[in-house]
Amino acid sequence: MGTGKQRWKIYFHKSPSALFLLKKQCPSIPNEFLCPISGALMADPVIVSSGHTFERNCVHACVSLSFKPKLTDGSNPNFSTIIPNLALKSTIVNWCRTHLVDPPKPIDFYSAEKLVSTLIHHNSAEAVTELTRTPSQLSVTSSEESVTPRNGFHTPLPLKTRPACYSSSSSSDMEILNSHSLEDEEFIMKLRSCEVSEQKEAVISLRKLTRTKEETRLYLCSPRLLSALKSLITSRYSTLQVNAVAVLVNLSLEKQNKVKILRSGIVPPVIDVLRGGFPEGQDHAAGALFSLSLDDQNKTAIGVLGALPPLLHALRSDSERTRHDSALALYHLSVVQSNRVKMIKLGAIQILLGMVKSSHMTSRVLLTLCNLAASVEGRTAMLDSGGVECLVSKLSQGEFESDSTRESCVATLYGLSYGGLRFKGLAKEAGAEEVLKKMEATGSERAREKVRRILEVLRAKDSEEEEIDWEELLNSEDTVSTHRI
Repeated sequence: MGTGKQRWKIYFHKSPSALFLLKKQCPSIPNEFLCPISGALMADPVIVSSGHTFERNCVHACVSLSFKPKLTDGSNPNFSTIIPNLALKSTIVNWCRTHLVDPPKPIDFYSAEKLVSTLIHHNSAEAVTELTRTPSQLSVTSSEESVTPRNGFHTPLPLKTRPACYSSSSSSDMEILNSHSLEDEEFIMKLRSCEVSEQKEAVISLRKLTRTKEETRLYLCSPRLLSALKSLITSRYSTLQVNAVAVLVNLSLEKQNKVKILRSGIVPPVIDVLRGGFPEGQDHAAGALFSLSLDDQNKTAIGVLGALPPLLHALRSDSERTRHDSALALYHLSVVQSNRVKMIKLGAIQILLGMVKSSHMTSRVLLTLCNLAASVEGRTAMLDSGGVECLVSKLSQGEFESDSTRESCVATLYGLSYGGLRFKGLAKEAGAEEVLKKMEATGSERAREKVRRILEVLRAKDSEEEEIDWEELLNSEDTVSTHRI
């Protein structure tokens, strides 16, 4: 059988297939002993929810990379749960002893991830054929079958024009895989070195490598490299901290890396950098949190991990870059109700309204206020904090960076219009109707539609409302708000 490394080399060679050579060496090898992904004898077989059996770390690698191979019957395996297949494991070991073959060794997660990553990004017919057919159907012929990703459509492959190392020259696929592995190992060793000079060399090189190449960002974002990078995030050396967080920002640019990065446990150190790191490190930390917050799966977790207080504080940063990325992160995080509640308790409404009044980052701030106004808690806090007067005043001045910013202001006011009589009283006091009348004939169609609906709320009359003394109502509400805890 040879070593695991030799088996992988057989598997990646274009001709003949892995199974052909394995069968030639051991004609009686049962097909069910082979992992459909690695093509090798399984050392740690597991049954997944769909009933298929794979090598354990091949399953973990597929889950880590959000990849589901298409099987020969057209189905995709369900990796939601795995159960050790102890009976098959014992059978494979006994078969090896009977045939005087060394028992297989488990593929480590790092190597399995490289294998799956190569299958995803290497657009070659033979690699797809090996993956999408059962062992009994493997042949040395080519195939035009494709791997269907989890999201149901084909992700554009990064290597549209293959570099020389991927051509049909003397370099084999396994040699390429080995060179990447050696490169990764070198990075990890240097990142974990006791010599600061070697750590600096590694993070600076990684920052350059991940700056422009998508395939490099996907390839390098492994649990082991993230773990090695994590220890440098809060380094007391500015060069290490700044470049380590910059590498993380680059890695987070790829969608399939975002959840993986959050699950690696590296976010808390990033939050610490935003809270009290070096100035340039804070710039990158805000950028990393913004980038990670774009994935819906990360939004709640980032809030739970404690990112909201330093993000709000960073709105006052001396760095424009930190301020803007923090504002964008808060906007995306405020989509989640649990984060809205936290932000309101932290005094976000007062901070954001103050920024609107001072015309500071108005476009970004209004987006977040619009999200907050969509919740009952946000509306109440905004009505109590003079939000209606602030927004109406902003609309009357007409000084907006763009039409979209004006629309965000109207949308926020529209969210507040669900505040019932309290909103109507404050809007009347602020002269909202006159301001909105002027806007009814201008602006985008969406903005005009919201203006019309707000005016409908303000003009609506009923018998109970005619009895209301608005001044008394406002005074009573002010009194209640001052006693709130």
